Amino acid sequence: MGKVIVFGAGGWGTALALVLRATGRHPVLHARRAEFAAELKSERENRPYLRGIHLPETLAITSGIPDLRDADLFVLAVPTQFVRASLEPLKAKFPKSLPVVSVVKGIEVGTQKRVSEVVRDVLGRVPICVVSGPSHAEEVGRLLPTTVVAASTNHALARKVQQAFMTERFRVYSHTDVKGVELGGAVKNVIAIAAGIGDGMGLGDNAKSALLSRGLVEISRLGYALGARRTTFYGISGMGDLITTCYSPFGRNRSVGLAIGRGKKLPQILAEMKMVAEGVETTRSVLALARKYRVSLPIVEEVHAVLFEDKDPRHAVRDLMKRGAKSEIEDFEVMKPRARAGKAGRG
Repeated sequence: MGKVIVFGAGGWGTALALVLRATGRHPVLHARRAEFAAELKSERENRPYLRGIHLPETLAITSGIPDLRDADLFVLAVPTQFVRASLEPLKAKFPKSLPVVSVVKGIEVGTQKRVSEVVRDVLGRVPICVVSGPSHAEEVGRLLPTTVVAASTNHALARKVQQAFMTERFRVYSHTDVKGVELGGAVKNVIAIAAGIGDGMGLGDNAKSALLSRGLVEISRLGYALGARRTTFYGISGMGDLITTCYSPFGRNRSVGLAIGRGKKLPQILAEMKMVAEGVETTRSVLALARKYRVSLPIVEEVHAVLFEDKDPRHAVRDLMKRGAKSEIEDFEVMKPRARAGKAGRG
């Protein structure tokens, strides 16, 4: 079994290193800071990000510039807004044949690029596969049953990644719609913030169910405009991930919304968090994409107003509920599959 570099020692990177080890491969968990790598080696536990889960002595842990020689896969597991800077020191010696497996869920601020596009900007035309789905690290690390999607425009690569990660507790489906899988994983984080706000305000189950339903419409609407397949958003990496993120107590984005709904302000919330809530900065990028492609995303607009314009969440709810009468049928009719969108989604 081959060597796999897991680049990023947060909760998700650590959990995936344990999954890969269970397959018989040789994962190397790479931490950005040498002192953190030393702590992981000494304690054999990732206390800041994955407390209570033992890291076997046979799990290699490194820092600095990773040794990419003889690696079969390079798993990218750092927060979206740090991807570009983290990859820059590697680009001169990065093997052009080494597949990059992005497990990152976000959209870069400023460029509005998906993570796979950022990877190509920095590393060039390396093979890329995206892994996404309902997969909280806290559950994956404890070997609870989890299902995700591995998407690549190169179906052989998607199948390779599928086989690399498959265990009796970690099931992987292959896919070819990279755009759809990445957008589903990123935009659902914005909807999760809205779900948390609703929970914090005590809005109830009726409101939350409607939010998830309409949130999925907004994710699909934007994805369709960008050339993804509509059907992708009703699968594991779309609806599946959305449900988990909006309901799970482990969801960082929901937790941000929950605190806002209970009266806290965003700067205070972020200052108290140890981990990154991808949906906060992704909200900026998603709204910028919506305006660029002239796509209506009212939930995203209100989340942005609450996060960055100090809008009262109660007013945001009121404004969503008072929007003009619409036809739900029209939302789905306008997104009927068409040949152009299907081809674009595979690119």
